[in-house]
Amino acid sequence: MRVLAYVYPGWHSIPERDEAFHPGFTEWDLVYASPPRFEGHVQPRLPAWGRYDDRDPVEVGRRIRLCAEHGIDGLVYGFFWCRGKRVFQDALDLGFLGSPEGERFPFAVMWANRMPRRVLPVKRTDTPVIEEDRLVPSDVEDFVALVRYLAERYFARENYVRVAGRAYLSIFDSTFLIKELGADGTREAIARARAMLRSGGFPDLYLAAIEPNEDVIGTVKELGFDAVTNYVFLPDWKGEFLQDYDERVAIRAAQWPQIAARAGLPYHPSVTPGWDASPRGADFGPKRPNKYPWWPIVVGEHPDKFRAAVARAVAYARGNPADQQLVMVASLNEWSEGHYLEPDTRFGTAWIEAVRDGRL
Repeated sequence: MRVLAYVYPGWHSIPERDEAFHPGFTEWDLVYASPPRFEGHVQPRLPAWGRYDDRDPVEVGRRIRLCAEHGIDGLVYGFFWCRGKRVFQDALDLGFLGSPEGERFPFAVMWANRMPRRVLPVKRTDTPVIEEDRLVPSDVEDFVALVRYLAERYFARENYVRVAGRAYLSIFDSTFLIKELGADGTREAIARARAMLRSGGFPDLYLAAIEPNEDVIGTVKELGFDAVTNYVFLPDWKGEFLQDYDERVAIRAAQWPQIAARAGLPYHPSVTPGWDASPRGADFGPKRPNKYPWWPIVVGEHPDKFRAAVARAVAYARGNPADQQLVMVASLNEWSEGHYLEPDTRFGTAWIEAVRDGRL
């Protein structure tokens, strides 16, 4: 049984955001400037170790050691790719793989088939949650090129995460990919990627679909996916503004076997210590829009409650085949969405200690 934590690689400046915001902009600007927006609102949520640049191998190495000491068996880096264009790649290539710790610590990637936002905090209420220019188009050839790129640079490394002997890869918006390529195109893309890997002497794929919706979940097995899982699986996106952590955890855990049954595949449970994306949205006061990033907010979170959530996920994961027992944690460092394991000024190292204690 292994616990893997997602990593958001956006804690350094990039030319696209320098142009859209100001030179040197990072989401630390949002995190440190986020005030409480209602009575009892826990903001700002600040890192105990201060803001950092995730291209810095010293800073990243410090966090890898923290993970290794607290029951995290590997890190899953968000991988932003749009037809060969990458952004935020330096967090993985320079920060993680450039550190002595990262040369040995297990890692994998999640294809984040979205482009980063160019307006933060979000100011307009009339725009869709996902703007069209953030959608990442793909096709069969592009998917094969993506997998080839990953195989050459990452799958071949000894510390790349293997599941059932295969290289782990997850797709953030599996629904979008399947609907864009269609069933036949998706099936062909996955089959051709596997054939390319075999011909190149690379390990095969262990391909996880993240949160396939009701329209496609019944097809993922036949299309070539090996498992289903989630990124953040906690809030009810259309529910009340304030949602209780314990209630949401219980509801989501009850859905794990249902997801597995609908997909006909192993489900890797995903747990998270909280949710509050307020830093990413402009403050509209009580007239806040009832959509991301303003709505909803999960309240009542605590490391003790998170430890229980981890323990429940571990117990569920042990019911999967022995070589496919994974628990996903969202995330190591999504500070601007309020879910992180890194030490904060509120509880110190208690969030990541909860992972260590919850998996015992």
